[in-house]
This record gives sequence, structure tokens and C-alpha cells, in this order.
Amino acid sequence: MLGIPDFPAAFRPSPACRVLGVGIATLDLINEVDCYPSEDSEVRALSQRRVRGGNVANSLSVLAQLGHQCTWLGTLADDAASQEVLLDLEHHGIDATAAVTVPGAMTPTSYVTLSRVSGSRTIVHHRDLPELDAAGFEALSLKGVQWVHFEGRNPAETASMIQSARRRAPQAVISLELEKPRPGIEALLAGPHLIIAGRAYAQARGFEDPGAFLRDLERQTTAGLCVLGWGAGGAYLRARGGCVEHAGAHAPAQVVDTLGAGDCLNAAVIDGLLRALTPREAVVRAVRLAGLKCGRIGLDGLVAEARRTGWF
Repeated sequence: MLGIPDFPAAFRPSPACRVLGVGIATLDLINEVDCYPSEDSEVRALSQRRVRGGNVANSLSVLAQLGHQCTWLGTLADDAASQEVLLDLEHHGIDATAAVTVPGAMTPTSYVTLSRVSGSRTIVHHRDLPELDAAGFEALSLKGVQWVHFEGRNPAETASMIQSARRRAPQAVISLELEKPRPGIEALLAGPHLIIAGRAYAQARGFEDPGAFLRDLERQTTAGLCVLGWGAGGAYLRARGGCVEHAGAHAPAQVVDTLGAGDCLNAAVIDGLLRALTPREAVVRAVRLAGLKCGRIGLDGLVAEARRTGWF
């Protein structure tokens, strides 16, 4: 047991657990450019790649590298691009057999402009695919699941899923990512044991002080632990009733690609807690892995590189 307030008494950490991730999977078209173009300009891409994306799907790919048995649940279109998504999930050892296929829909696509000079990424996202509903979640057995991680989206349905997970898997920890504000997202704050918020979410709610945001969030949620990623500022955490703690960033020699760094942070926090690390130890370790990610392209082989170089 971790001793974190409000975490399930029946939860048993282990370095190899069954993790369920609920969210979207996308097709990402990534154009790398020398620097971000000005409006109404034409530039040549230095490189282009076509990869599977999606916050939870990315986090699962890192968790699979860390040795966990991962399952993704979401919706899929019935177009050719969805087969690319499925093949990539399979390649990364992620079970997607329970995904719900929506006839006549299109795979969500993110068009990403990656600046070589800064490593920043700008995303234009298009989707014409209904999101998973509570009925689709109820259809999946949660037997043996030790952790359920949700993207903070589709609030009404996701709120029902969180309550279903608490009812059907009382031994499991439930975590929630709050990447950005969405209408009605406050409905998700009752139920998770862990919330991992992003800087964009905190700032959209009017907070520039991470500690003030975490104290305010604690008043609104049932979560026993709240974590706040702050980009180049590292990350902050607060266990219920405790002090705000800071984990400083570990920047690479050169920032190359920040795409997926937040998803990497989320995965490493989850992995650390599954390994019975203290919350601070888990977040410090997660910040290090996210920093390594920013110095390289993509998530493939990330954990192996971290172990090989002693970074992680």
C-alpha cells in the first residue's frame, strides 16, 4: 500500500500490472520545419512522419515499455487509417481488441508543425468520430485491472465511467488527466484517486502559481494526490492535506521534440506509484523521463535509452 490519502485500501503495487487507458487514438502527420512559419507563408518541411497519436495511447506505449500489460479502450473509425492505428498499438504490445468501431466515421487526425529551432509543437486537430460512451465502457470486464487512466474529455460519459470503475474495480487506482479546459469538465473531479493536470489547464483557470492551483484543486476533488506538469518548470505535487512539493526539470542538452512529453510524464508517474515509490520519488523520476523525451524524436525506445544512459 502507498499510504496516499483516499487511495484504495485493496490496491497492491507491483512493477508489472494490468493498466487500462481510456481515451482517443489519432493519426498524427508531423511536419518538422526550421522554425515556425508566419501567417500566409509557404515553407518546406525538413522531414515528415506519420505516426499513431493520442494522449492515453501514448502513455500506454511508455507503460508497455516499462513492463506493464496495457489495454486501450476507445472508439475507432472503419476507414483505412484506423488499421494503421490498430497495427501500431499491436506493435507496441497494447491490447485494443475491446475498442468500439463506429461505421462511416473518420479517424481523428492531428496535423503537427514541429519547430526545429525551439522543439515546440503546434497542433491542428480534426475529428469526426464519436467518443466512447459509458455503455461501451461497461461492456469491458475490469477483472484483474489494477489501474484505470482516463483522458479528461467527454465529461458526462467519462464521469459515468469513473463511477463504474470505482464500483466494478474497487482494488484499482483511477487516474485522470486534465490537459485542457472543456465545458463541464468539473464533473470529473469526483471519483479519481490521482489527478495529473497540465499547465494549460491551470492557466486557463487563471492560475500562474502552481501551489495555489493545487490547493484550489484539492478543495474540489476527491483525489488523494494531485500532480501538475509545468513544462520547462518541472512538475509540482500535493498529497491531500500535505505541502506542495516541486520536482525541477531535467532538460536535455538540446530540446528536439516536445510532442508527447506530457503523456510520458503521466505514464512515468503511474509507473512510479505502481512500483510503490513515494509520490515525490515518482514525480521526480517522471520529470527526468519527460526531459529525456524532449531531447529525442518520438517515444519508441525511450525507456531502453533511459536505462542504457543511466538517465532514468
